[in-house]
Amino acid sequence: MIQIQNLTKSFWVAGRRKVVIDNLSLTLPTGKSLALLGRNGAGKSTLLQIISGTMHPDSGQVLSDGTISWPVGLSSSFHRDLTGAENVRFVARIYGVDTDQLVAFVEEFAELGPSFNAPLRSYSSGMRSRLTFGASMGIKFDTYLVDEVTAVGDRSFKRKSQVLFKERMENASAIMVNHSMGAIRKFCNAGVVLDRGKALYFEDLDEAIALHEHILS
Repeated sequence: MIQIQNLTKSFWVAGRRKVVIDNLSLTLPTGKSLALLGRNGAGKSTLLQIISGTMHPDSGQVLSDGTISWPVGLSSSFHRDLTGAENVRFVARIYGVDTDQLVAFVEEFAELGPSFNAPLRSYSSGMRSRLTFGASMGIKFDTYLVDEVTAVGDRSFKRKSQVLFKERMENASAIMVNHSMGAIRKFCNAGVVLDRGKALYFEDLDEAIALHEHILS
């Protein structure tokens, strides 16, 4: 279970304070794969980063009784001057998992070849996504945060990634941001709609999608 309590986050944009998350309180249940829906700029990626602990709110807090991944698909937590392998070792130490096992898993899964030992700054966006996705899937979290990525690469790699992700979801929860309703329906079974700094939880995914599409219309 993840509890969001009185959460507020704002940014300064063109000299003005823009509130993205406005005193938000919400309880997200365990065992659900949640679609996080909302228009562009609604604060979905911001909320994921706050839940993961990679971004601090202005006020409020997030409480959880389980482990939470960083937002898969966002490589901002990875250091651009370290190699892919060095980044994975760093992640392993932070999360207290076996370093050699995680490095071996990601090296095989991500299919980066010699680039696995090259600096992250030399990676394409797709290569970074493979690395971050592989590193996250290599650790058994209670909740996975997924930002726009469930698979990257060619058809074979996408199929392999989706199979692995579905395996992880058999014993974990997820919060997913994705603009593809097809991907949302494939991986999620409940939804949260974020709009104007507030959020509503829906046990019925179709109800969440219906509200989301109404907001966009």
